[in-house]
Amino acid sequence: MLYFFLCNVIKMNMQLERFKTDIIPLRKTLFAIALKWMQQEEDAEDATQETLLRLWNIREQLDAVANPKAFAVQTVKNICIDYLRAQKEKAPVDEILTGVDHETPYSGIERKDAVALVKRIIERLPVLQQTIIRMRDIEGYELQEIAEITGTQISAVTTNLSRARKKVRDQYMKMMNYRL
Repeated sequence: MLYFFLCNVIKMNMQLERFKTDIIPLRKTLFAIALKWMQQEEDAEDATQETLLRLWNIREQLDAVANPKAFAVQTVKNICIDYLRAQKEKAPVDEILTGVDHETPYSGIERKDAVALVKRIIERLPVLQQTIIRMRDIEGYELQEIAEITGTQISAVTTNLSRARKKVRDQYMKMMNYRL
C-alpha cells in the first residue's frame, strides 16, 4: 500500500515538474497572443490565466501531447475566440447591422427604418434560412458550427445562406422601390 502511495506522489511530482518546465515559461508568450486577440490587458490576463488553469487541469494528459507549446498556444487562441464570440452575441442587432459613429437625426431615422425593414424581411424567411442568416451574419458563427448546430451539411448551409441573403436583398430593394 505504501508503495502505491509513493508511486503516486512521485508521479504527481513528475507532472508538476514537467508543468513547471514546459508550460509556465510560456506565460509571456500566451499573454502576448491573448493581448493581440483581446486588445485589453485585463482580458488578455484573464485568458492567460484561464489557459494555464485548463492546462493544469489536464496535466496528466499533457504527456501524450507531442508539442506542449503549440497545444498551449491553440488553447489560448480558442479561449480568446470563445470570449469574443460571447461578447459579440451580447451586442444588439442594431449595433451589428450599422457601423455609424456620428449621424444626423435624419440619417438615424433612416438607419433605424432600414434595420427594422431588414428584420421584418428576415422574419418572413423559412425557419432554417432565418436561423442560418442570423447565426452567420449577425452572431458570427462559422459555417461548420452552423452545420453542426442545425444538423445539416455545410453545402446545405451555404445554399440556404445564399438564398436567404438573395431574398433579403431582393425584398429590400423591392420595398425601397429600387430596380434590380
